[in-house]
Amino acid sequence: MDTRFPFVDWFRNSSPYINAHRGRTFVILIEGEAMASGRGEQLVQDLALLHTLGVRLVVVFGIRPQVQQALDEVGIVPTRHRGRWVADEAIMSRVERIAAEQRLWLEARLSPGLPNTPLHGIEMTVVSGNLVMAKPLGVRDGVDFDRSGEVRRVREQAIEGLLERGSLVVLPPLGFSSTGEVFDLDASEVARHAATALSADKLILLGEASGLFDRSGQLQRQLTPADAVPLLEQADPSSELSRHLDAACAAARHGVARTHLLSWHDHDALLGELFTRDGVGTMITEHRYEQLRPAELGDIGGLLELLEPLEWRGMLVPRSRERLEYEIDDYLVIERDGMIIGCAALHTFGEADMGELACVAVHDDYRGGARGELLLAEIERRARRLRLSSLFALTTHSTHWFFEHGFRLADIEVLPTLRRDTYNHARKSKILVKTLP
Repeated sequence: MDTRFPFVDWFRNSSPYINAHRGRTFVILIEGEAMASGRGEQLVQDLALLHTLGVRLVVVFGIRPQVQQALDEVGIVPTRHRGRWVADEAIMSRVERIAAEQRLWLEARLSPGLPNTPLHGIEMTVVSGNLVMAKPLGVRDGVDFDRSGEVRRVREQAIEGLLERGSLVVLPPLGFSSTGEVFDLDASEVARHAATALSADKLILLGEASGLFDRSGQLQRQLTPADAVPLLEQADPSSELSRHLDAACAAARHGVARTHLLSWHDHDALLGELFTRDGVGTMITEHRYEQLRPAELGDIGGLLELLEPLEWRGMLVPRSRERLEYEIDDYLVIERDGMIIGCAALHTFGEADMGELACVAVHDDYRGGARGELLLAEIERRARRLRLSSLFALTTHSTHWFFEHGFRLADIEVLPTLRRDTYNHARKSKILVKTLP
């Protein structure tokens, strides 16, 4: 295959995601460090691309490093407690100024672009305003937080109306009270409340880390909120990790389908997470991203796509669409984000107490993850429920895998009569049998 233009293959493979994301609502948090480091320009281009693809965007931005620099320049050392600083009048004046400057910068960069730039010809309406209502943190542990606040509510109807009209909504880390005050807010809290209020399809948190890692340094691709709680308990309460994990878990528990933890250091992170099957960061969701389940008629196309390469290589006997439709109730599939990446079937033979383990297949890109073992274990459970005493399999390529999982070689005479009569002698498949405990 000609690979001179790998982008073309990537673009073809991304088309299901382009369709899936159109009309969806994404809330994206960009931490202040990303802007301070000069990453803002490319992130703005990525946001514009998502907008042109029909994604409804709410962008929340942080300003902590910019405010800290402004305080350092005049020698102000803020009082900190529970991971927040006490926003007195001196601090708040700088918070308001920098939030306004950052908002204006974003609005300017998201305006129609010049010729020969990625934003050329893209017209976007960017809207901000008093869309987040807040209340003061008050006095906690004897510390008066002054104008540091927390989100009271997000005006979701107003935001929905703006999104319906095709606007991109920008939310600074500020909130407004019913008495006309302005409060300093944590940007991740604003993003979380916006995502839950809007029932967003995705909450995307762009921070320092590339995701969550286990003790061996392996990136954790998917976690449930319950899986993430131990990591949250171990994190420094004042750290970005703690704030992002807290936001991600709360959002997942309150109806946000998927929260993604990504690094703004990675120039490809945002688009790579959204338009590739495996993504590049960590996703936190209450929903299973990969699941083993009984096959359905709607899986026929995915099964054919999975099996055809193995049939071409002679590893499996070709199966027609009609045959798969007829036998669909015999199949189990592993589905990963809408793609069938594994399957196996259990065929039974009338009164015979043996079942055939057939069509065990795992997509080339997903081998090595014990998915074959998962399929076998579920087939064995299904066989026991049917009171079968043993399984048999026919194979030309995978004899050793079956040996490793308790099968032994057998003669053709052990097969049920119907299967023995249809055995393809020209193919010379090995016959393997496993007794079920």
